[in-house]
Amino acid sequence: MTASSVPSVVPASTYRIQVQPRFTFADAAAWVPYLAALGVTHLHLSPVLEAVPGSTHGYDVVDHTRVRAELGGEQGLRELSARARAHGMGLVLDVVPNHMAVPAPEHLNGPLWEVLRDGPDSRYADWFDIDWAARGGRVLLPVLGEPLPDVLGELAVVTDKRAERARGHAVADQVERSGPGERGAQGGAAGGGGKVLAYYEHRFPLRPGTEDLPLPELVAAQHYELAYWRTARTDLNYRRFFTISDLIAVRVERPEVFEATHATVLRLLRDGVADGLRIDHPDGLADPEGYLRQLAAASGGRWTVVEKILQRGEELPAGWACAGTTGYDALDRIDGLFTDPVGAAEVADFYREFTGVPDDLGGRWRPTVRRAAYNVVTRELAAEVSRLARSAHRAQRTGQAGAAGQAGQAGGAAAKVSPELPEGGPYVRADDTDTGPYTAPYAPEILDEALRELLVRVPVYRSYVRPGAPAAERDVTMLTRAAEEAAADRGRPLAPVLAMLRDLALGRTGAAGCAPGPDADDFLVRFPQVASALHAKSVEDAAFYRYGPLLSLCEVGRDPGEPAVSPGEFHASCALLQRTRPGTGTVLSTHDTKRSADLRLRLAVLSERPAAWRDWLAGVSVRAGEDRAAAPDRHTEYTVHQTAIGLGSCDPDRLLPAALKSVREAGLHTTWTEQDAAYEQAVTDFTREGPCGARQDDVRAFAAELEPYAVANSLGAALLHLTVPGVPDVFQGTEFPVRTLVDPDNRGPLSAPEPGTVRGDVDRTLERVLGGAGARHPDEEKLRLTATALRLRRDHPEWYGPRSDYAPLTADGPAAAHCVAFVRGGGALTVVTRLSLRLAESGGWRETVLPLPPGRWHDRLGGGTHEGAVPLAGLLASSPVALLTREPGPEETRG
Repeated sequence: MTASSVPSVVPASTYRIQVQPRFTFADAAAWVPYLAALGVTHLHLSPVLEAVPGSTHGYDVVDHTRVRAELGGEQGLRELSARARAHGMGLVLDVVPNHMAVPAPEHLNGPLWEVLRDGPDSRYADWFDIDWAARGGRVLLPVLGEPLPDVLGELAVVTDKRAERARGHAVADQVERSGPGERGAQGGAAGGGGKVLAYYEHRFPLRPGTEDLPLPELVAAQHYELAYWRTARTDLNYRRFFTISDLIAVRVERPEVFEATHATVLRLLRDGVADGLRIDHPDGLADPEGYLRQLAAASGGRWTVVEKILQRGEELPAGWACAGTTGYDALDRIDGLFTDPVGAAEVADFYREFTGVPDDLGGRWRPTVRRAAYNVVTRELAAEVSRLARSAHRAQRTGQAGAAGQAGQAGGAAAKVSPELPEGGPYVRADDTDTGPYTAPYAPEILDEALRELLVRVPVYRSYVRPGAPAAERDVTMLTRAAEEAAADRGRPLAPVLAMLRDLALGRTGAAGCAPGPDADDFLVRFPQVASALHAKSVEDAAFYRYGPLLSLCEVGRDPGEPAVSPGEFHASCALLQRTRPGTGTVLSTHDTKRSADLRLRLAVLSERPAAWRDWLAGVSVRAGEDRAAAPDRHTEYTVHQTAIGLGSCDPDRLLPAALKSVREAGLHTTWTEQDAAYEQAVTDFTREGPCGARQDDVRAFAAELEPYAVANSLGAALLHLTVPGVPDVFQGTEFPVRTLVDPDNRGPLSAPEPGTVRGDVDRTLERVLGGAGARHPDEEKLRLTATALRLRRDHPEWYGPRSDYAPLTADGPAAAHCVAFVRGGGALTVVTRLSLRLAESGGWRETVLPLPPGRWHDRLGGGTHEGAVPLAGLLASSPVALLTREPGPEETRG
């Protein structure tokens, strides 16, 4: 979707609200007057369809036909929408197309319940991405606390009328909405008098006719296989969200599944309840491009953004029918402006010296990612890689059989077929060229190894090759380079296997020596799905917690290997977005960010003060004086101290959960599933006794030294976020300074606007802060900036809308590199200070000026009018940022 094909309605801004049982639609409705006064045009709600009871996020959907009762149901959502519209606002909904929950009790998910009861013959068997052949027509459920023989006595057949009644109602509703289908048994509750198989909170349906079997035989007779939870790594036969086994993948690429899972959302769009969509995790889908085209057609081209994380320099595929991403690429561009590359390198050197960690265990970014990827692909994603290998093996065997048959019909000798790749090689193709057919269908074990080597070298989340379509040059180049690097690293024996897998992943079945068909298509679809899960798990959930020089870099959408963004790079990327995806989303903080923007931007100041950070940490380190043998490793000591600096003080109830999550995600001393109690106790003791104990005054003092520059960063980033091309999504509460850590710290419910508070007396507060009258509390400065920018966006789409333009401005003088400025739509001008500490150390703005475009420009934040070449020392005397609007000329006034 380009500037010439944008949706008819594009939000001027969105405000993300995490609805949950403790913050319902009614609670959100109480916020509407405040948000409307703030200038927000659309509420952006977290998922609203029926989810696992008690879920605080809603991404564990169990029923696509109903709006979640715990939030207020569809009536509550409609009332929220009506109140929003009465205040000139709309709604954006978060859609989860990739997966559903495997809940406990299981009857909460109606389609899955039928699949578990009826197996491959269920009408819903094709809803879920299950490899039925892998386990003889059964689906593995890794839910047992121990292997089955050890817990058989903990299972029991019980009568549970609630399960049968719930399923009878829910399945009938699914059938009514999605059609009866052509396969499977009748809908509604199965026979058996309400008997189910119980295991603690789990309830499993019974295959008809098995209800009265002895327990061991009954368990073995089901269409599901109850298994020890640890077997999921190697034996799971359904696709899941990343490595979360209780989120089963949905085959939304099938038209009937798309229709059934999207009917409610599309109806809400048609009824005017909602206006736009956020699509969760499109990288998990079999065909993201096809899905988005189908969604655009079904929704009438409503504004849609996708949660796609782009690497630096990567762009959305041109064929994706959406306005753009949710905006992590904007986070990277903006954060990068406030990171000093020279200082960041010095901080990294000090980190390596302080911790002594090896390069691949946190010492250097890319080796750390590579090692983490090997661990994830070998352990956590072993089942997914094995499934890929089986598909490749079958596709190659089919190709060899076809080639042999053709050769026999022609009277020639059939090609030699080797059952596996012998140890040591050498291995060659028939013609020893890069595109010729292969001579052997390699064994799955060999394919497993080669797949791991190829997958860990995919530098982005995934490729986007569609069955039957030629691969984009970007994907060809990327996968060719990955295969060549793997061959160079591992030697000649694997080279032809890697080349074959590369060709298969690019849809070049002939070159791969494979036959076109279901197996080749299965590989083509699954390879990028596995690559995406691997990248997310190895980078976001492992390497980010192992690499710690500057924690502000370890953020979703960022690349710690490329810490900084120059003004020129920033302007180029903004101009490109305005030309290609002007309706894209932009974010600074989300429910998924590891740290809020304000916390990251305080830590970014350390890149401007590397020597001070070094001296401070050396002074407070327990190893600088005290002997504490039970202390955690130096990496943990370093990162816990830096996190405390980011918070500005130490609250153990917040810092300790984040510290424990960090060491478990890193997986070097303890993990979520194999916890080392002694190590975790050492982390707990260190956190409470160090930054939250004897050193807490040192933490506060050093954070206070950073504060003026942290505030400059926060205000600058906020203004950029609200004025660059795209649609800014303001995460709940971040119109004020917010320093939160990884979830659950950042996902708490909002407090209702109370009388006498800033939000409760919104009109009076905004009148005061926008008018600049009287002394303002420091927290209100960000509110003032946010409200000013949001109102301008709302009132002037000609300046900020998708048909506007973006024009960089360049300062002139000795401190020009510290100024980022641009004009939007010829009428609004943003000026931001970057690297303010370095600026102060170098003598300030001095003679640096910013040549303004023709006309008189009014400063909406600082007051006053400017024209011509304005000295930045004057323009930014009272604030590190300025937001100016051009005053209409005489002719415009008369018009």
